[in-house]
Amino acid sequence: MLRYGIIGCGMMGQEHLRNIALLDQASVAAIFEPDPDMRTAASALVPDARMVGSVAEVLSVPEVNCLLIASPNYLHLAQLEEIARIRPLPVLCEKPLFTDPSDAPRLAALRAAYPAPIWVAMEYRYMPPVAHLLREAQAATGGVRMLTIREHRFPFLRKVGDWNRFNRNSGGTLVEKCCHFFDLMRLVAGCNPVRVMASGGQAVNHLDEVYDGQRSDIWDHAYVIVDFESGLRAMLELCMFAEGSRYQEEISAVGPLGKIECLVPGPGRFWPAHLGAAPVPKVIVSPRHPAGPMELEIPVDPKLLAAGDHNGSTFFQHQGFQRAAMGTQGPEVSLEDGWWAVAMGLAAQESARTGEAVSLGRASYTPG
Repeated sequence: MLRYGIIGCGMMGQEHLRNIALLDQASVAAIFEPDPDMRTAASALVPDARMVGSVAEVLSVPEVNCLLIASPNYLHLAQLEEIARIRPLPVLCEKPLFTDPSDAPRLAALRAAYPAPIWVAMEYRYMPPVAHLLREAQAATGGVRMLTIREHRFPFLRKVGDWNRFNRNSGGTLVEKCCHFFDLMRLVAGCNPVRVMASGGQAVNHLDEVYDGQRSDIWDHAYVIVDFESGLRAMLELCMFAEGSRYQEEISAVGPLGKIECLVPGPGRFWPAHLGAAPVPKVIVSPRHPAGPMELEIPVDPKLLAAGDHNGSTFFQHQGFQRAAMGTQGPEVSLEDGWWAVAMGLAAQESARTGEAVSLGRASYTPG
C-alpha cells in the first residue's frame, strides 16, 4: 500500500489529495504545508494525516513510503536534493522541475545518483482526449508533420503568497504553464527540438498588481514555434484572457494521410451555469481520402472531474505512479522529459525577450 508524504498542499496539492482518495491501496500519512489556511483545508480532506513542519519531518514518518512534491516551482529542485540526502523514496514531483538554466548541472547530478523512481507530473498527457490523440496520431496522420496546440483560458489563479505573479518564482509563463505543451510536442515528435522561436508578453492580466512594491511581470499570451530533429514543426498559441471559450485546449496533428484533433474543456467549476451542461471532450479524425471528419466524444467519469481541474488526468497519472513506486514499471515521465520541457520553455522566454531564435544546442540548454 502506498502511504504518501505530501510536500506542499495548496490548490494543486489538494487536487492530488482528492485523487489519492480515489485510488485503491493508497493513503496520505504526512503533510508539510507551512501556510495555515492551506494546512487547515488539507487537514479537512485527510484528517488522519500527520501535519508536520518540514520536509525532513515528512521523511522521518516511518509509514511514509512515497512522496508528492506540490510546492511552489522554485522550491522543487532543492527539495528533491534534500530528499536525496535524507531518505530517497519514490517521488511524484509537480512540474516544472527547475526554473533557472543554471540549475541544469544540479539536476544532472540528481538524475545520476537518485536510486528510486522520480516521476515528473505532466498531467496533460493523461487527459482522456489527449491520451486518445497520442495513441492514434501516427496512424491517423501517416506520420505527424505539423502539430498545433492552442490554449485559450482564464488568467493565473491566486496562489499562496502570490508567488506565481513573478517570473523569478515561476520560471515564467512559458515554463510554468507551457512546459505541459512542450512535453506533448516532444512526445508526439519522438525526438528532441533543435530551435525555438517565440513572441509573447503581458498585455491584459495583472498589469496593476503590485506586491511589496514590485509590479507583477508574469506574461499572459504568446506564440511559440518549435522545429524538431525529424523535421516536424510545432506551434503553441497561448492566451490567458480568453475564459469565454467553449474549449480550453485544442490540439491538431496533421500528416500525409490526414488530421486528428482533440478538444478539451476547461475546469467544470468555471463553466457558466446558465449555459447548461459543460462541453464533452472530443476527438475528430479527418482523413484526406475519403475526405470528411469523424467525431468521437470522450466523456470523463464525473467523479474524476469533481476531483480536480485537469479533466481526470491527475487520477490516471497517480495510477501510473503507483505502479512505478511499487516497482512494476518505470516512470513514464522521466527527469530527462521534465528537463526538456523546462529547457524548451526557457528557450521560448529568451526568444520572445530577444526577438531571436534560440538553438537548443547552446551550452546553457544542454542536459547533463
